[in-house]
Amino acid sequence: MTTPHAPPPTPAPDPARTTPGTLAHQLRAALAFVFRDYHLTRRYWSWVLVFTFYDMVSAASIMLIGVAAHNPRLTLTLLLGAVMWSFLGRLFGEIANSISYERWEGTIEYTFMAPVSRLTHLVGVSLFAGAYALLRGVLVFLFMGLFVDIGATLGQVVQCLVVFMVASLGFMGIGLMAAVLPVMSTENGAQATNIIQAVFLLISGVYYPVSVLPAWLQPVSAISPATYALDACRKILGVNGTGTTFQPGVGLGAVLPELGILLAFGAVTIPLGLYVFGKAETWAKRTGKLKRAG
Repeated sequence: MTTPHAPPPTPAPDPARTTPGTLAHQLRAALAFVFRDYHLTRRYWSWVLVFTFYDMVSAASIMLIGVAAHNPRLTLTLLLGAVMWSFLGRLFGEIANSISYERWEGTIEYTFMAPVSRLTHLVGVSLFAGAYALLRGVLVFLFMGLFVDIGATLGQVVQCLVVFMVASLGFMGIGLMAAVLPVMSTENGAQATNIIQAVFLLISGVYYPVSVLPAWLQPVSAISPATYALDACRKILGVNGTGTTFQPGVGLGAVLPELGILLAFGAVTIPLGLYVFGKAETWAKRTGKLKRAG
């Protein structure tokens, strides 16, 4: 009479793995997309170097207009605008570029078939875009400091950085909506996002107060998160209003209304961006637009 074999021992759970569907699993998947975009960017490191240098030189050229005018207040205003737009513009563009890279590499179909939610995918893309844009913004800021004494305290710089972080939420949502363009067109989708960036650059008063815009265009500036972020940072640095002299800077407590509006932008645009991207993905799958040729 044979004795039945004992069942094999149950293997101990691997701590490096997480249960599908849990928050930990989704976070690991989002981080995987962060590292994927890092390696995609590193693959084109020479272009990253070229465009980073272009950003730094362009920002310094704009700031030197204030130096030439012998107006420290104008110089700081232009510096703030250049740094903020370097950050927000790169954040906006990098989300769309992530989709473009995949179209060029021919891997976007595999990403869309991966067993992860689109929310997890786009959160990972946005996290990398935010970190990359922040690094570019810091490099631009340091480069501009080689040309002029910035004149801002460390506390003011940190408070402006907080404003940048809050403003990034709204631009992430707008970037997700713009990312549908590379999904719809391989050849021209990424270039079309530059038009959207140019419109926001115009209406946000990045290098000038919104009040100098034509009267019919000034109300449109209210739809841009950059408008409120710039207002907050100008108050912190004491360069709000008009004239050539500095005003007393304020703390974060004095710009809570602007921060509240920026949070509201993020709360509205991020879900809307996810919805729009999902609709574009469904359309692209149905019409066969995901192949590399577009």
